[in-house]
Amino acid sequence: MIKIAPSILSADFSCLKTELEKIERSGADMVHLDIMDGHFVPPITIGAIVVNALRPHSKLLFDTHLMVSNPDSHIESFIEAGSDSITIHAEAATNLEASLARIRSLGARAGVSISPETDESVIINILDKVDMVLIMTVRPGYGGQKYIEGMEKKIRNVRDAANRLGLSLDIQVDGGINSETIKKVVTAGANVIVTGSAFFNSKDPAEFVSLLKGSV
Repeated sequence: MIKIAPSILSADFSCLKTELEKIERSGADMVHLDIMDGHFVPPITIGAIVVNALRPHSKLLFDTHLMVSNPDSHIESFIEAGSDSITIHAEAATNLEASLARIRSLGARAGVSISPETDESVIINILDKVDMVLIMTVRPGYGGQKYIEGMEKKIRNVRDAANRLGLSLDIQVDGGINSETIKKVVTAGANVIVTGSAFFNSKDPAEFVSLLKGSV
């Protein structure tokens, strides 16, 4: 079953409560929160205080993607703020397995992400330690980028490895996903789709979500 996760990185930050309600009404499955620290990636976006302010205004799962250096110092604050799922980058973690175990011990779903230049082999041996793998299909940092061709191979390799282990693993993709590129990633094995500018620029977000789910 395909799950759609609109990212508020592409929302109108002057009215986030209204934008959150737009996601809720659209039939999307979760809210994707891109957290950037200006160090691991150039931009600075939002912190746990904003997540805490948004939490009372949505019943959807808060899917928090930490694009930060030293993710261990942020895990607890985002879970306390209301994040249901925390994804950290394999490239940023000093002890990946320990960080993932900590996320789970605090009651959240644990996810691991890899950037386009990172080989999927770095996470194959820890698939049983996570609930979700996020494969970036653009370079992390800025919204509105074009999908990088060839990421389907990584998705397929991770899905095959999960299947061999008998794991019911969510594989999320983030970057340049539209009604055409979604077919490539879903065919390869992805089932959680992050959408940003395409969602918020659509005239009818509910129709757009329905279009994405119906296009595969």
